Amino acid sequence: MATTNRKQPPAKAPSRQAGRAAKGPALSVEMRDAVALLALRRPEVHNAFDAGLIRDMTAALRELDQAPEVRAVIILGEGPSFCAGADLAWMREMAGYDRAQNLADARALARLLQTLDTLSKPTIARVHGPAFGGGVGLVACCDIAIASVEATFSLSEARLGLIPATISPYVIEAIGARQARRYFLSCEKFSAAEAFRIGLVHDLAPPTELDARINALLGSLLMAGPGAQASAKALIRAVAGRPIDAGLIDDTAKRIATARASAEAKEGVAAFLGKRSPAWTPSALRKP
Repeated sequence: MATTNRKQPPAKAPSRQAGRAAKGPALSVEMRDAVALLALRRPEVHNAFDAGLIRDMTAALRELDQAPEVRAVIILGEGPSFCAGADLAWMREMAGYDRAQNLADARALARLLQTLDTLSKPTIARVHGPAFGGGVGLVACCDIAIASVEATFSLSEARLGLIPATISPYVIEAIGARQARRYFLSCEKFSAAEAFRIGLVHDLAPPTELDARINALLGSLLMAGPGAQASAKALIRAVAGRPIDAGLIDDTAKRIATARASAEAKEGVAAFLGKRSPAWTPSALRKP
């Protein structure tokens, strides 16, 4: 699993039992250096969602977002799959729900996706094996998605007479409306190479090199200021899709003025001029 390194020797990674306690049998949270590994642990159903997993994952993400020692969050799945979307047994149960119950369940999943999408920390989807339905939604909500070349993807809801409603804002933002028209309607399975081509994932790696690729990425992410990263994520949400008008220009000017005056920026500039590592740099990545 991923640990941090950037030419320096990586810090020793804790065992699977170390770090934060598991949130429940379906989910575990483990700390390795400054990185939280949030693992879906329902391999017998390909890490499919049910109400309990959605609740636990939402709570875990909110807790991690408030933890200053957490610099990045990796979403991964145990077993052969990343996430197969909704649990069929749970879907069978929901078929007997009334509209109010179905709406409550749908809103719970929508809250999970929004929580992941708006997390202030950098998020990485570590995708191996199948990512279907809601699993594709998790990938699209993460800031960065790295996939094994053997990963597969599908937005197969329409085969069940359903629609990918709650994940749609994030998936369409990632792949565009044109590609969504194809894959929402056809429900066809597509490869990791196709996911890369249409923008769903950022990078591909052989299965044996997937964690090394993520390690290299973490080495870059952890060198940046955590406050600046949170502000950069907010900046993207504020700017994306807006016309470049006087209001937007003024807003961006105010944001950089605020950033320049921050303690983090002053430390970053002082560290650069002093040819030293800034205070936020994890010990494993500090200059000798």
